[in-house]
Amino acid sequence: MVTKQSIPELPITESELDSSRNSRSLELELQGGGSPLLASLSVVIPVYNSEQSLPVLLARLDSVLPDVARRFEVILVNDGSRDQSARVLDEASKTYGWMRVIDLMRNFGQHNALLCGIRSATSEIIVTIDDDLQNPPEDIPKLLTKLAEGYDVVYGFPDRESHGFLRNLASLITKIGLQQVMGVATARRISSFRAFRSDLRAAFQDYRGAFVSIDVLLTWGTSRFASIPVRNPPRKFGTSNYTIRKLIAHAINIMTGYSTLPLRVASMAGFAFALFGFLVLAFVVAHYLISGANVPGFAFLTSVISIFAGTQLFALGIIGEYLGRMHFRLLDRPSYTVRPKKDVDDNAESARTAAAGSE
Repeated sequence: MVTKQSIPELPITESELDSSRNSRSLELELQGGGSPLLASLSVVIPVYNSEQSLPVLLARLDSVLPDVARRFEVILVNDGSRDQSARVLDEASKTYGWMRVIDLMRNFGQHNALLCGIRSATSEIIVTIDDDLQNPPEDIPKLLTKLAEGYDVVYGFPDRESHGFLRNLASLITKIGLQQVMGVATARRISSFRAFRSDLRAAFQDYRGAFVSIDVLLTWGTSRFASIPVRNPPRKFGTSNYTIRKLIAHAINIMTGYSTLPLRVASMAGFAFALFGFLVLAFVVAHYLISGANVPGFAFLTSVISIFAGTQLFALGIIGEYLGRMHFRLLDRPSYTVRPKKDVDDNAESARTAAAGSE
C-alpha cells in the first residue's frame, strides 16, 4: 500500500463527518481543483496472456491513481498466463511499489481470479478492471463520483460495443441471464469495470465453489446498484479470451449455479405439453364418440410421442445439470489456488538451514 504525502488535505469538521456517515457516502475530500480524493483504494486486475498491454496499463494507472486516492494498491492476479505476463509483472513490481502480484496455480477463469484479488484487497473501496486497456483507467474517477452518491456498486458500461455481432449477441444473452438471477434493473448494463465498497465481501467471504460470478455475489450483499457510460476503445493487443462459446457457457453457469429458473422453465414446459397431450386425447375420444371411427394418421401419433419424449429429456437434462453442481459442491473444489511466493519459500528454507547449522 502506497501513501501519498504530497497532496494537501482540507480540514473536515465533526458535523461533516457525521453527515457523511449517515448518508453512507464515500469519505472524499476535495483538493484545490475540486476533484475527489479517496481515503484508500484497491484496484484488482485479472491477468491472462497480456504481456503487451500490461506495461501500458500500469503506466496509465501510475498517472491516474495518485490523483484519486491518498492510499492505493493494485492487485494483479496472474490467472495461469501462458505468455511472458509473469515475467512482465515481476519486472514491473520493481518499478511500482504500489502493486502486488498473486500467481494462481493454473487458469481458473476471470471471475475466480477476481474473487482471489477481492479477498486480498485492504482498502475501503475496490475497483475491478480488465487488463486489455478496453476499460480506460482515466474513467475510474467517474465510477467513484457516482459511488459517492450513496450506491454500493457502480458499473461502467461501454458507451458503444466494439466487438462483432455474434460476440455482442452472446454478451446480451449473458446479461439477460444475469438480470434474471440478480434481479436488479442495471443487470443489462454491467461490465467487468466496477467500483464497490469492500464491506460487501462479508456477504460472500465463505463462498466456495468452482463456478464464480462476482456480479451475482455482489447482489448477496446489496441492492444499491448503478451504472454509467464509459469509453470502450478497440482492443490494441491480442484477441479477447472470451469467445462466444465461453460467454454462453458463463450464462449457463450463472443460470444453473445461482438460480432455480431453469427448473421452473422445465416444469412449465412439462405442464404445457401435458396439457397439450390431454387436449389431444380429448379430441381423439370426442371424435370416436361422435363419428364412431378412430383418428387416422400415424405421423400425427408419432409427432405427439416425439414431443413428449423430447420434453422429458429436456427436463431430465436440467435436473442432471443441478445434480452435477451438487456433486461438485460436495467435492469442495476450491475457487482458486494461490502459488506460494518463491522468495518466501527460499527465506523459510534458509531459516531452517541456519537453525540446523546452529544445532
